[in-house]
Amino acid sequence: MIISKTPYRISFFGGGSDYPNWYNNYSGSVLSTTIDKHIYITCRHLPNFFNHKFRIIWSKLESVKKINQIKHNAVRNLLKELNIKKGLEIHYDGDLPARSGMGSSSCFVVGLSNVLFNFLKIKKNKKQLYKFAINFEHKILKEVVGSQDQVAVVNGGFNKINFFKNKIQIKKINNKKNLSKLNKNLMLVYSGIQRNAPDIAKKYINTLTSKNKKSIYKLIEQVELGEKIIKNGNIDDFGYLLDEAWQYKKEMSGNISNFKIDEIYREAKKCGALGGKLLGAGGGGFLLFYIKENKKKNFLKKNRKLLNIPFKFTDTGSEIIFNYNNDL
Repeated sequence: MIISKTPYRISFFGGGSDYPNWYNNYSGSVLSTTIDKHIYITCRHLPNFFNHKFRIIWSKLESVKKINQIKHNAVRNLLKELNIKKGLEIHYDGDLPARSGMGSSSCFVVGLSNVLFNFLKIKKNKKQLYKFAINFEHKILKEVVGSQDQVAVVNGGFNKINFFKNKIQIKKINNKKNLSKLNKNLMLVYSGIQRNAPDIAKKYINTLTSKNKKSIYKLIEQVELGEKIIKNGNIDDFGYLLDEAWQYKKEMSGNISNFKIDEIYREAKKCGALGGKLLGAGGGGFLLFYIKENKKKNFLKKNRKLLNIPFKFTDTGSEIIFNYNNDL
C-alpha cells in the first residue's frame, strides 16, 4: 500500500496567464501558495482472487475487470498511460469538495501520479512530476486548464511562478513576518456552488490573446506588486490589490461571477474586507477575503450559512506519507 498527500492551493494573482495559449505567445506569471488542506490517495495491489481487477473509490464505488470500464476519466487514462497491468484498489479522500476553485483536479492527478510512479518504482523529481501532470491534463485528458496548479502542488510553498513557451521558473517567497500577517488576515469561505472549471474556462479562454489581452497584462502586473508587498510593504495593500484583481477578472467574462457571489462579496466589504476574489476559473466554489482578524467574527455572524475554512500556508508539496510496496 502507498499513500500520497497533496496540498490544495490558493492562487492570488496572474490567473489566466498560465494557460498555454497565453504563455506560448507571451510570458505568464502567477502568485500562489499551498495550504494545510490536502487530497489523500491510497493505492494497493489487488491479488487475483478478487472477482474484480480494479476497485476505484471516489464519490462512486467502481469494481471492474478492465481499465476501459473505469468511469473516472483521470484514473482510467492514467492507468492506461502508465501501462498498468496488475490489479489495483484506489481510494480518494479530500479535505475540501471537488469543483470548488482549489485546484482539486490537478491535485488529484499529481497525487495519483506520485503514487503510481512509486508503485512502478519509477523515480521522478519535482520538475518531472509537474511536467508529466501538465502534459497529461492538456494532451491526454484534453482539459481546458492552466499550468499553475500542477507546479504549485508539486513544489509547495508561497511562490511566484513564471511561464514561458519552453520553461517554467519557480521563485520561493520567504518573508515569514509578512506571510504570517497575510495568513492571519485571510478568510476562506465556501459559496456552496459547485462548478466544472474547464466548462467555465472554455467560455473565455480563447479570447485571452485578443479581447482579454489587456486584462491579462494587468493581472500579471499585480503579481509583481503582490510580491513587493510581501517582501517589504504594508500588508493591507495586498487586500486592496486583491479587490482590484477581482474587478479585472470579472471583466473577462460574464460567467466568472453571478448574483450570489456578488452578494457575498458586497457583504464582506460592508463588514470590513479590503478585498477578495473567487478562487479558480469562476462560477462558484471558494471565495478568499482579506479581512482583519477582529472583523471576521462580525462577518460570519451576519452570514451564518457560509462555511468558513480556517487554513495555514504550508511549504510542503505532494509527498508519499506511507509506502509498503507489495510489488505492483
